[in-house]
Amino acid sequence: MKLSFVIPVYNEDQSLKQLYLEIIENTKDYKYEIIFIDDGSTDRSFEVMKELVKKDKNVKVIKFRKNFGKSAGLNIGFEIVEGDIIFTLDADLQDNPKEIPNFIRKIEEGYDLVTGWKEKRKDPITKTLPSKLFNAVTSGAFKLKLHDFNCGFKAYRKEVIKELDIYGEMHRYIPALVYAKGFKVSEIPVEHRPRKYGKTKYGMERYLRGFLDLLSAKLVTGYIHSPLYLFGRIGSMFSILGLIIGLYLTIMKLGFGQPLYNRPLLYLATLLIIIGLQFFSIGLLGELIVNQNRSANKKLNISIEEKINL
Repeated sequence: MKLSFVIPVYNEDQSLKQLYLEIIENTKDYKYEIIFIDDGSTDRSFEVMKELVKKDKNVKVIKFRKNFGKSAGLNIGFEIVEGDIIFTLDADLQDNPKEIPNFIRKIEEGYDLVTGWKEKRKDPITKTLPSKLFNAVTSGAFKLKLHDFNCGFKAYRKEVIKELDIYGEMHRYIPALVYAKGFKVSEIPVEHRPRKYGKTKYGMERYLRGFLDLLSAKLVTGYIHSPLYLFGRIGSMFSILGLIIGLYLTIMKLGFGQPLYNRPLLYLATLLIIIGLQFFSIGLLGELIVNQNRSANKKLNISIEEKINL
């Protein structure tokens, strides 16, 4: 069995050597490869990774010209991995590689994706509280009960990553995307260590992006093959409401002789019916686009500056 490690890196030069040594220490019984994705670092991260390549032929590095984000880094790494089990983990040393054997055992139980659960999280409440809300909302939206969707420490069977195409902040929803494709998903508690070097790379704006990507992930997993089901339901609600108002106005006109020309409800009923028909039209156009592009393979537009040992 061969293990692959895909590690996006952004300004983590102080952590990389220790992370490498800890991974090696916990993979002695396996063949391995470590793929570092330098996501536009501005410190010495790339120089440190080049030093690791010189020492170990199993280390590979891809350098982006600028910061494209974690999803882009994972996507590029997934395209070139060779291992039977693929690990992702953060480069900041908060994920402890000693958990690697536990992930492997869980995969061998028959699961396709095993995600970590930072049961005792070493982060301030400004991160832990929003995280709990995020996980509760995501669990309800995708009918997948997990404690920690966004833990970077995960293990995948190779066939799983070949089905993934992630972008934006979609790395937060990988378990949901995998589950929607019919794969078996589980989680295990993992040790979460306090950050030793550097600082977090995520600000408050990630919550807005995360919410928008939640909508996107729900659309992709629930309606990608049948957009008419989504837009048709919305259109039906508007149209039915418009028809109910129209029926009420008709009864008032025929039964009680009330004039309609001065009733704002008449304009509202007409507007709702038109909006409903427009949603139906969007759904039908979506169905045409989906059927014409089922086999399309869309790639991220990523500019790679350099590859080492690939």
